[in-house]
Amino acid sequence: MSHGFDTLAIHAGQDPEARTGAVIPPIYQTSTYAQDAVGAPRLGYEYSRSGNPTRDALQECLAALEGGPVGLAFASGLAAEDTLLRTVCKPGDHVVIPDDAYGGTYRLFARVAERWGLDFTPAKVSDPDAIRAAVEPGRTRIVWVETPTNPLLGIADIAALAGVAHDAGALLVVDNTFASPYLQQPIAHGADVVVHSTTKYIGGHSDVVGGALVAADAGLGEELRYHQNAMGAINGPFDAWLTLRGIKTLGVRMDRHCDNAERIAAYLDGHTKVGQVIYPGLPAHPGHEVAAKQMRRFGGMISFRAAGGEEHAVEICNRTKLFILAESLGGVESLIEHPGRMTHASAAGSPLEVPGDLVRLSVGIETVDDLLADLEQALG
Repeated sequence: MSHGFDTLAIHAGQDPEARTGAVIPPIYQTSTYAQDAVGAPRLGYEYSRSGNPTRDALQECLAALEGGPVGLAFASGLAAEDTLLRTVCKPGDHVVIPDDAYGGTYRLFARVAERWGLDFTPAKVSDPDAIRAAVEPGRTRIVWVETPTNPLLGIADIAALAGVAHDAGALLVVDNTFASPYLQQPIAHGADVVVHSTTKYIGGHSDVVGGALVAADAGLGEELRYHQNAMGAINGPFDAWLTLRGIKTLGVRMDRHCDNAERIAAYLDGHTKVGQVIYPGLPAHPGHEVAAKQMRRFGGMISFRAAGGEEHAVEICNRTKLFILAESLGGVESLIEHPGRMTHASAAGSPLEVPGDLVRLSVGIETVDDLLADLEQALG
């Protein structure tokens, strides 16, 4: 029997605990487990790097929400990305990445993986022909996309790029952090692996750091699981428990994020102090039709360019009161940041450098009229 998204979010991997009937999965805060005999671990649990019941509950839930057979939870989104790269790639291989990827992802490729011998080429994910041109037949192992991208909110046609990747014998990896599995399920459109920073919308309360991989193929999933254990950047039991708690309300939170973001995007789009609003929900956004095809709604992230240039953008960030000046995104509280000087500073001087006049909003679930008033006074 299949269930709806919100039912899976509350129940997948989270049956009442067998011994006591506890409705919420316990936090198994243990490093090791008593074995029934030499070579006979109870229920397969030996050591919590290799397996932990709380983490297993989270992993089963993540797999159910993304529609894949194997889900894995990590200490952070970048730990998940690093494990994926070292599972799938070897020195001399090549990856196509977004030309406006998250700064941390770019840093991982440019400062870490490239030293290991992994080459990469940035390309525009909204243009399948540009991605196809960036692919190096026989060398490209992964086509890596974000959709929406961070922070320019570009939209990739997942099904089209799956065709490009598979024609070249490569995997399509989709970072689904900005959308969340509630708004978009890349595996249903042909993706091979889905990546998340569960710190963001999945956790949803800015109180826990984590990452996830969900594989479309069980064999690849087991390879990733092997490397998760061998490399060791696992999600701890309390972090897994907090993330599961956040997942239960993911659907209702995302609907409010979207409601508020749609109102704010419309307001900014008509403001004289704003040069450009970048939001997939606006009909003028070049990826609007693709986003409408593959997303349930358009998300809670908005970027805009300040009409007064970079200094005006910085002033706006410094003036808000309800929008908290902070990195990260996806929590119940609204955040504002200047990507060029904050999350994407590592991309300065590279092909991924972002405009200096760009402001990024993570729209929370507060009363939207209060958020609008805060932006009005901050815009000056």
